[in-house]
Amino acid sequence: MPIYAGIDIGTLTIRLLVARVLDGRLRELDSERRIVRLGEGMQASRRLQPAPMARAIETIVEWAPRIEKAGAREVVAVATSAVRDAGNRAEFLADVKRRTGWDVTVLSGEEEARLSLLGIQSGLPPDVERYVALDIGGGSTEFIKAAQDQPPAMVSINEGVVRLTEDCLRSDPPKPDEVAAARTRIRNHLNAVKDKLGSVVGLRLVGTAGTITTLAAMDQKLEAYTPKRIHNYRLSWDAVRRILGDLTARTHAQRREMKGLEPGREDLMVAGTLILLECMERFGFVECLVSDYGLREGILLDHWQKSRG
Repeated sequence: MPIYAGIDIGTLTIRLLVARVLDGRLRELDSERRIVRLGEGMQASRRLQPAPMARAIETIVEWAPRIEKAGAREVVAVATSAVRDAGNRAEFLADVKRRTGWDVTVLSGEEEARLSLLGIQSGLPPDVERYVALDIGGGSTEFIKAAQDQPPAMVSINEGVVRLTEDCLRSDPPKPDEVAAARTRIRNHLNAVKDKLGSVVGLRLVGTAGTITTLAAMDQKLEAYTPKRIHNYRLSWDAVRRILGDLTARTHAQRREMKGLEPGREDLMVAGTLILLECMERFGFVECLVSDYGLREGILLDHWQKSRG
């Protein structure tokens, strides 16, 4: 029963999972997610900025003793959109290596989707066999069409909550014309996604990552993030639309008072909620099954599978 540590270095959030693997199932020993905004300010220059890089690296270094204490045999670290797109990504990867000794694998959008699907599948109810998985990130969004009778179809778009907020939703609260511009931009992406995915009739929508899990917490007005209340929660289209209205009517400071909203997401939730709502409307989904499992679980399961040949 090997113990592995997985680190998912995203555009907005870095996630840690230390788990024991038993017959292809994960038994969590330690976990944390921290908003560090690694992709902050890189839209214009396409380079990771010094302060966000420092925040990310300090977080990873801080986790090293916890990983060692948990008895992890190996550390599997991956990076997604921000590092993938950065012109100075080699500098960031070298700093992580120098400070921790760990190599970080930069995932393509398609590989990120594959591994996210592997993580999502491990936590789904047995009756969910045909679905579209949606992973809204800080810099990219992945769509995976999964059905038992055919190979998965995967699409990754360069659109996420940090990217959309910095480009379109700059006012506090956002102006109607900014929201309209963001909607148009999302719809243009979704036209291409629909062409690649094909028909989704009869499939369910399964959503993962911070925007969607936060919306599930907000819909339930949770005082604290409770994974058992989040995982496999059914988030309706009506709830998403209602929460979007509440968010767009408030300033960042006022959003901090909303129950269930994770601190640090107050300026980004409009963008993420818009992406989810537009996806539901474009593909005709009336609800989203929320998954608290995703990429960090997928990278550990994938590593375990490869270690067994």
